[in-house]
Amino acid sequence: MKKRKVDISKYFMPDLNKARKRIQESQVLKDVFYIPENIQNIGIGKTFHVRTYGCQSNLRDSENIMGILKALGYKYNDDIYTSDFVILNTCAIRENAENKVFGEIGFLKQLKVKNNNFIFGIAGCMAQEENIVDIILKKYHHVDFIMGTHNIHRLPQIIEQVIFEKDTVVDVWSKEGDVIENLPSNRVSNVKASVNVMFGCDKFCTYCIVPFTRGKIRSRKKEDIINEVNDLIKNNFKEVFLIGQNVNSYGIDFKDEKYSFANLLEDVAKTNIARVRFTTSNPWNFSEEIIQVMSKYKNIMPHVHLPIQSGDDDILKRMNRHMYIKDYLKIIYKIRELIPNCTISTDLIIGFPNETKEQFQKTLDLYNEVKFDHAYTYIYSKRDGTVAAKMEDNIPMEEKRSRLQELNLLVEKYSKEKNLSFVGKILNVLVEGKSKTNENLLFGYSEEMKVVNFEGEAKDGDIVEVRITGSSKFSLSGQKI
Repeated sequence: MKKRKVDISKYFMPDLNKARKRIQESQVLKDVFYIPENIQNIGIGKTFHVRTYGCQSNLRDSENIMGILKALGYKYNDDIYTSDFVILNTCAIRENAENKVFGEIGFLKQLKVKNNNFIFGIAGCMAQEENIVDIILKKYHHVDFIMGTHNIHRLPQIIEQVIFEKDTVVDVWSKEGDVIENLPSNRVSNVKASVNVMFGCDKFCTYCIVPFTRGKIRSRKKEDIINEVNDLIKNNFKEVFLIGQNVNSYGIDFKDEKYSFANLLEDVAKTNIARVRFTTSNPWNFSEEIIQVMSKYKNIMPHVHLPIQSGDDDILKRMNRHMYIKDYLKIIYKIRELIPNCTISTDLIIGFPNETKEQFQKTLDLYNEVKFDHAYTYIYSKRDGTVAAKMEDNIPMEEKRSRLQELNLLVEKYSKEKNLSFVGKILNVLVEGKSKTNENLLFGYSEEMKVVNFEGEAKDGDIVEVRITGSSKFSLSGQKI
């Protein structure tokens, strides 16, 4: 495999300075996707595989990528190593995720050596980082193209360029972003579906790269969202997951109308789809109106993921989180007042630069007070280009790992206690298929977002009553009634 030339035109390269800007007005574009005539059906007889890293938004992007590739004639292949076309849809939120991607990029070189027609692309948030693209261009010459998060609709044109020009294509936009509608989609489930309600983030938490990789806040039009939900209902989907980098910021960018996430949540509930969920919520924008709407509609599921990141006010200030712990607790108490059966999960970062033992203890204190159903816990990961990356950090990694272990013991303790409290109860479970741990069992999620493995017969998409007979820190078990 010979080394190819690379088009490094700055117009197509990522630029964090450009990505930081919030100037232009976003557009809703419904007619920008098309397939060039000379590559229509070019995938017939060939297979593809998309490997996704990261969040719900990445998973939804991958569904669009798969829809485009199927429109070109490619067929999905579950085995990445026997596919003719591979895309890694990447995540930039933590260094560990990036290391996994680089390992996979290196390993996939063997496929390019064996098959010179093999097409290999990198997409997602890593592609929006200047230093990452520079590493790929210098070290991984078997990568055919690098595509960012703003221009998935251009995948056919990128493929056309790869095939006919035989160059490495770098097509990464650092513009603030538009809303692209009417892309093909290949849903990975026929039971539940994610629906983007907004894109991007303007919070600029000091540790987070997402405002750079995903652009500014852009809310979809409510009509487009409701139409998508109604189409899902017509196709027998039972659950929609309203997603965005910060869903409760939805609508703040509308200039001609006042329409909030609480309004949207209510309108989606009124479609009468069986289940509605949403993620992710920054507590800064989590209004009592959202809680009121949740309590009003039975088809809005009683689960809230509400990341706090730290239990210490000073750390939150240095994170630029715009939240005091007392205000966060008010939200928690109001949720539990109006929705007593609501389960609550959170995110926590351990070892933020110069976090003291006393500040870490406040995180433990918060956890002991709230007794979350679950928490996603992480050691702080430095992200180049963020404010926190320039902060001096005097905490040894050994100390950070010790703190994480201590917190995780607390997470496990309350997860077990919370799950144990469901034993003996009857829960409504949306069936998703065979259990991942025992093929003789079925599994699904309860309204409270609990994984339930159970005995009995049911079809995917059925909502059944299950009597809970056992629990662990990760799941519940039971018997269909």
